[in-house]
Amino acid sequence: LTRDSQVNQNLLESHSFINYKKNVENLDIVKSRLNRPLTYAEKILYSHLDDPQNQDIERGVSYLKLRPDRVACQDATAQMAILQFMSAGIPQVATPSTVHCDHLIQAQVGGPKDLARAIDLNKEVYDFLSSACAKYNLGFWKPGSGIIHQIVLENYAFPGALLIGTDSHTPNAGGLGQLAIGVGGADAVDVMSGLPWELKAPKIIGVKLTGKMSGWTSPKDIILKLAGITTVKGGTGAIVEYFGSGVETFSCTGMGTICNMGAEIGATTSVFPFNKSMVDYLDATGRSEIGQFAELYKKDLLSADEGAEYDQIIEIDLNTLEPHINGPFTPDLATP
Repeated sequence: LTRDSQVNQNLLESHSFINYKKNVENLDIVKSRLNRPLTYAEKILYSHLDDPQNQDIERGVSYLKLRPDRVACQDATAQMAILQFMSAGIPQVATPSTVHCDHLIQAQVGGPKDLARAIDLNKEVYDFLSSACAKYNLGFWKPGSGIIHQIVLENYAFPGALLIGTDSHTPNAGGLGQLAIGVGGADAVDVMSGLPWELKAPKIIGVKLTGKMSGWTSPKDIILKLAGITTVKGGTGAIVEYFGSGVETFSCTGMGTICNMGAEIGATTSVFPFNKSMVDYLDATGRSEIGQFAELYKKDLLSADEGAEYDQIIEIDLNTLEPHINGPFTPDLATP
């Protein structure tokens, strides 16, 4: 593999490739304009700008026009999104997109019975979604195929990508070094139709992790501890970016859990920089080529620049971190 190789984004689509080369070109334009080191989250955002040459860039102020790599929709929000997309009169989606039938299944008795009940109750919805997906070239994950944020992590996420999803757990993919942001159906329609997606340039909260967890603690305790520090509103309008030597000590799914729960502090999304656990996870899920390809771009694209400045820095020492219980009534009441 070289930096010029064509590598597929996933094993399920033959027409969507990883665009690291273009990302780096965009980033070079932005860096020559800003003339400062960038955080990892900034690198992903600015490398996906629609117009890197002329876009205003000021954290917390500017509205960025972005070109996401993917869209993921769950079945409840996908209905209206696809109806709106159909009225645009476009032959197929302009950005790789998937629909996941998981939200309309209600947990009542147990897996098989609940699934059969959901298929019976929502037959019309599922029939519409599956035929629309076939017509407009979206990936369709039928009822029972899995939960949207897990399917994305296991099949579609890759380091350095920008994904929007119509689900609050979308940031789960941050555990694989992807900037994954939860949106509404209208945003998804824009991107499916080939329009740029608008996001107010987020502030970046840096969480520095040092040391190594003891046997008692789990990755979830990090976000529980963080919620106690920041409160439920502390992450509003910001991306939480984890860095420091402690980052290397988690599994990919552990990092995913931490990112997934960033919603509890109001964060736009959360992300971990590319590391060995991500390579291991890509290997385990049959995507070792993506891991090898990402290694070639690790320094300039898939990690923060040295000296990058965060709007706020919070330090957590994993050596002394204790198991936490958060609540009752609010997720930021943290008790070790």
